[in-house]
Amino acid sequence: MTDGRLHVAGEPDHVHGKLQDALYEIKRVIVGQDQMLERVIVCLLGNGHLLLEGVPGLAKTLTIRTLAGVLGGKFQRVQFTPDLVPSDLVGTRIYRADSHSFDTELGPVFCNFLLADEINRAPAKVQSALLEVMQEQQVTIGPKTYKLESPFLVMATQNPIESEGTYPLPEAQMDRFMMKVVVDYPSFGDEMEVVGRSLANPVDVNEVMGAEEVVAFQKSVATVYVDRPVSEYAVALTMATRNPGAFGRGELMEYISFGASPRGSINLVKSARALALTRGRRYVLPTDVSELAKDVLRHRIVLSYEGLASGVSADDILDAVLESVPVPRVELSTQSSSA
Repeated sequence: MTDGRLHVAGEPDHVHGKLQDALYEIKRVIVGQDQMLERVIVCLLGNGHLLLEGVPGLAKTLTIRTLAGVLGGKFQRVQFTPDLVPSDLVGTRIYRADSHSFDTELGPVFCNFLLADEINRAPAKVQSALLEVMQEQQVTIGPKTYKLESPFLVMATQNPIESEGTYPLPEAQMDRFMMKVVVDYPSFGDEMEVVGRSLANPVDVNEVMGAEEVVAFQKSVATVYVDRPVSEYAVALTMATRNPGAFGRGELMEYISFGASPRGSINLVKSARALALTRGRRYVLPTDVSELAKDVLRHRIVLSYEGLASGVSADDILDAVLESVPVPRVELSTQSSSA
């Protein structure tokens, strides 16, 4: 039973400091896009995966490459094309005539940071090859199962303005991503800075932490306190995408074929925990949940024909949902961890 009060366990100074150092190094290369960078860190700490949607030239590829350099992980990039086959990702068995035996050649997914560039340019059978990789962090080739390294982050990109020669991601694949972040154009000042940096020598980033420390930080996320009203708020937001009529928005029903699954609620709470830790807190606030709601839920909503014909987007529905679901009021305990 909870009394609706959050008991502050003390500031996680070490974790927060190291994450801020990592973001500082990344921002030496990446100009602007602060929200995108924070979401990348949140997905990494939450042991999830990230789908970025934006036009080419917004530093999506450079971001994950820089992250790998700062965190000391192994980086691999796969350019998704229509002629790609699943073995190009996960690996395959090769027959050796000299020894009359099979050897296993592991694919590029065996890394810490995998960039699936323009993931919607490969057919469904290739996209589906990532399902086991993303969900269970393992690959089955023939009779054997191979575990991936930790930490493991898939960052996939897709271009929203091109549809020719693309294959939309199936709902099961979309649901494996913790977040879908829409990347917008930089501001005038940021773009001027980008141009200025392009005229100078490339920056060599410093490695701030190793893979083992990242794994330890992922475990620290599980210690972040989530009060019951905050969890109820996350579940209510997810349920409102399935049955908005129960929250006074019955007019939205005709626009939705399927709402977010319970995986949406789980990822909303997990990502809120990671966001709280990134910002130096050991407890989750309702604003953490509402701030992440669009990123976590937008790709889990399947619009109906009426919704598509009316030009309604998943973000429009989520705007209405966030207005309709009341934000819980929680009181911070005045007690400190030393009290």
